[in-house]
Amino acid sequence: MAEFTMELNEEQREVRDWIHGFAADVMRPAAAEWDEREETPWPVIQEAAKIGLYSLDFYAQQFFDPTGLGIPMTMEELFWGDAGIGLSIVGTGLAAVGVLANGTEEQIGTWIPQMYGDAADVELAAFCSSEPDAGSDVAAMRTRAVYDQAKDEWVLNGTKTWATNGGIANVHVVVAVVDPALGSRGHASFIVPPGTPGLTQGQKFKKHGIRASHTAEVVLEDVRVPGHCLLGGKEKLDERLARARERMTNGGGASGKNAAMATFEASRPAVGAQAVGIARAAYEIALDYARTRVQFGRPIIDNQGIAFQLADMRTQIDAARLLVWRASWMAATNKPFTSAEGSMSKLHAGETAKKVTAQAMQILGGNGFTREYPVERMHRDAAIYTIFEGTSEIQRLVIARTISGVPIR
Repeated sequence: MAEFTMELNEEQREVRDWIHGFAADVMRPAAAEWDEREETPWPVIQEAAKIGLYSLDFYAQQFFDPTGLGIPMTMEELFWGDAGIGLSIVGTGLAAVGVLANGTEEQIGTWIPQMYGDAADVELAAFCSSEPDAGSDVAAMRTRAVYDQAKDEWVLNGTKTWATNGGIANVHVVVAVVDPALGSRGHASFIVPPGTPGLTQGQKFKKHGIRASHTAEVVLEDVRVPGHCLLGGKEKLDERLARARERMTNGGGASGKNAAMATFEASRPAVGAQAVGIARAAYEIALDYARTRVQFGRPIIDNQGIAFQLADMRTQIDAARLLVWRASWMAATNKPFTSAEGSMSKLHAGETAKKVTAQAMQILGGNGFTREYPVERMHRDAAIYTIFEGTSEIQRLVIARTISGVPIR
């Protein structure tokens, strides 16, 4: 078991520096253009694929890093480069985590490679969980999956929303209700293979931030997928549903983990690391600006009002990174989140990114409010980190329930 450390080893430092170089040389120069275009930055993703940065092999190496620090280190550097482009590069990973969390070894080996493609034929994947009336409230999910035993097929109907890469992905992972009576425990995840009839893209959203990342509705109309596309297999699903029904019969209720929650729990520290990258980028710009901007005959960093803000910004960023690293290490070493450490990391990092980017804008003054400087874009990008993959309020609810043992509402 890897011991917790705050020091990256030589190999990790080399990988970090390699990613940082790509972020500085390729992502940052392209960031403003793709933010304005509000389109998937295919040329940048293809460049990442050419050097192996967008590939199954690379993310598998980082995911299985025994220290747990490979993924958060990668996320921080990419999102230091740009959040919108960064999410376009790593968005496939959420669907891949969904398969890893719920699928069989055969399903993992079959579908995850198809999510990435290769350098000559880059592909994307989408994880589809949220719905118009079911975001944080997963029990309100309406998308249905009905088993057609005669054909060994599942028939999916419903509408998903806020899906990164939704509709343009090669492979979609869809969470659907298989037994409405069981609430959130009656859900399952399905692979929708490329070209499956009935899956279409609905509305594409025009967003406040992360605008280079494609976000859209996914409409499912009598989408038929083979039985082997049920993640985990039908035997495992039937056993899980039987346990849930028995629990309800015995008065235990239908609450508990489900397919979507298993994916989000695994990804929260990584999302926190993305927020750390955005915050760090804004802080560094503000620090450089404060050193060179002269007012009243001296650099503005000479003023305590500015210097103290920068001190607080750096402190909060480092604290957020430590929470992310702790949660990532705990997950990698199979230590249980007894105090909801994964939610803690995402909560603090997301709130830090919003605050630090706002402070950076304030330090740059009027310049910070213009698109000539990137901090206004970073501030727009940071806003989503208190909303998606569990709002800050939901993270606090998870933490409060975990530390109290009380089903707080």
